[in-house]
Amino acid sequence: MSIWSPKSLISLMTGLFLLLIISLVHLSQGQAGLTFTQIITDVWHPGRVQDIVLDLRLPRLVIGILAGGALAVSGLLFQTLTNNPLASASTLGINSGAFFAVVLAAVFFPVWLNQFSFLVALIGAVLTTLFVLALAGKELNPVRVALTGMIMTLLFSSLTAALQLLFENETSGLFLWGSGTLIQMDWSNTQFAAPLIMIAIIIALLLGRSLDILALGEDMARSLGQSVGRVKFISWLSGITLASVVVSVVGVIGFVGLIAPHIVRLLGIKGHRPLIVHSFMWGSVILIIADTIARWIQPGQEIPVGAMTALVGGPWLMFLAYKTAKNQKRGEKTLGGTKNPVSGKVIYPILAVISMLIIYVSLSYGGVEWASIQEWFEPIIQSFRFPRVLLAFVIGMMLAISGLILQGVLRNPLADSSILGITSLGGAGAMIFLIAFPSLSIVWMPVGALLGAFLALIVILLSAWRNGLQPILVALMGISLSAFGSAIIQILIVKADLVVASALVWLSGSTYAKTWTEFQLVLVLFILLLPLAIYLTRSLDAIAFGDELATNHGINVSKTRLIALVTSVVFSAIAVSFVGTIGFIGLLAPHMARRIVGFNHLPLLITSSLLGGILLVAADFVGRTILAPNEIPSGLVVALIGAPYLLYLLRKS
Repeated sequence: MSIWSPKSLISLMTGLFLLLIISLVHLSQGQAGLTFTQIITDVWHPGRVQDIVLDLRLPRLVIGILAGGALAVSGLLFQTLTNNPLASASTLGINSGAFFAVVLAAVFFPVWLNQFSFLVALIGAVLTTLFVLALAGKELNPVRVALTGMIMTLLFSSLTAALQLLFENETSGLFLWGSGTLIQMDWSNTQFAAPLIMIAIIIALLLGRSLDILALGEDMARSLGQSVGRVKFISWLSGITLASVVVSVVGVIGFVGLIAPHIVRLLGIKGHRPLIVHSFMWGSVILIIADTIARWIQPGQEIPVGAMTALVGGPWLMFLAYKTAKNQKRGEKTLGGTKNPVSGKVIYPILAVISMLIIYVSLSYGGVEWASIQEWFEPIIQSFRFPRVLLAFVIGMMLAISGLILQGVLRNPLADSSILGITSLGGAGAMIFLIAFPSLSIVWMPVGALLGAFLALIVILLSAWRNGLQPILVALMGISLSAFGSAIIQILIVKADLVVASALVWLSGSTYAKTWTEFQLVLVLFILLLPLAIYLTRSLDAIAFGDELATNHGINVSKTRLIALVTSVVFSAIAVSFVGTIGFIGLLAPHMARRIVGFNHLPLLITSSLLGGILLVAADFVGRTILAPNEIPSGLVVALIGAPYLLYLLRKS
């Protein structure tokens, strides 16, 4: 299709008109309270209005147009190169890798960052891309590539958050940037970014016909005499350059590169040259609209524009994941396990001893000096360390049981409250209660977490049930919900004006500063729920062999599945409401347990719960001692272990 065909022209003119209107609205926003009339008439004359518009608002608008367009074109290139409709700089982990490199440089090489911010981001983006492509395999299966990229995002986000907490002074100001912000104080970023973006776009346009041929398949392209390797290398470099430039000037903004190309395709635009032009324009429209809405929600206070794009992009990713997973060949669902299980009489005492040892060590050492058992009765240890360690153990048990039940009832090796978005939306629900009703007792916090967690579960079931709850589809839906929930949390953090350190601790999950009251409440809830979880183990054993066989054994599969899911969500929501968004325990502990005791769910429940408690206490201990007196939230420590393990599972399956 020609760029100047009637359909293309109509789309182009519509987009340009919309961009003009939203740009005028965008220019009118700000603390100065300028009217449209003032902007139009006074901007031509030296003075206050001209200074505000030309030095602050117009640079912000222009960088938004450039960044939105660059992200959209990079997403289009990545989708073609990977033959993956889910590909973009955000879903492939490229943005998070680039931002991690920026934060790393801010801590250890600040001079380099000041002088070569783009090169720093580019190095991070290139290395991340190479990791994703290597881990995803030669076939570049669309769903596998998307999952690999998203897991890399989780890993780099955890590393970045750890650096920001440990080096708060060195990384001050990067929290908002890490969520994406178009704030500009002058034209310097625009002058730097515009030439690089335009060069990359021109190169992409010149490759348009080659990309059209490549889209037919590599074999077909080679038969037509195309140098596939050269075209792919230049295209990857152009896409990565566009994403890196954006990260270096406005931070991490996700999903624009996912949404814009699909909108253009829905408008009927075909051929890469028209697609590039239209994607650039619609990417600009999307980002400027997102920034306009963000400033309208909280006038005079910056809400990250990246959070706003995630609010739209999360549901959009769910839609695309649903369509993509439907076309994938269904694989056999297997949870793995050992053919030579260890007897409970052997493993239970061993795990009990390990539990007592890790609790003993955690109570005795606070990162500075060892405390004898006699010193355990000192007020500081009694009031702070005891409830913290004991609560971590119980919460770890709850998260492990939650993951075990989810994996069993869905027969899905990737099922875990953090992977399925239950933790993220549960955290959003708890934070809404915390901010909206600050006078409420902590007893009510689980209510908000339960509402958010159940919302995540309902969305997943409604969207994936018809496809037989395919493991990959459920995981993609959950990761989409995680992005959506994280965006809500980021917006609430900004609106509530929480300090950066507190916000990062909440987002990462931490057992810091827990009290005896909180421990007692969690313990009571755990004791009340545990019998139900034990009761479900027999039914889960039958369901593991298929619904038909379970029904033949007299089990009401639908009722059992509903009760099990509710139980799992309640366990997870309680954990989130007390320690924040700690993930991966529910994934790691059951998988470790299956390699020890096999497939039967009662031994699995006992082993998983003990392993979960051990893991979280160990993570809490490492987090508060390895860099004492600085602390790393236990959720980050677990994520740094869990993300590589999840990559291993994905690579192995």
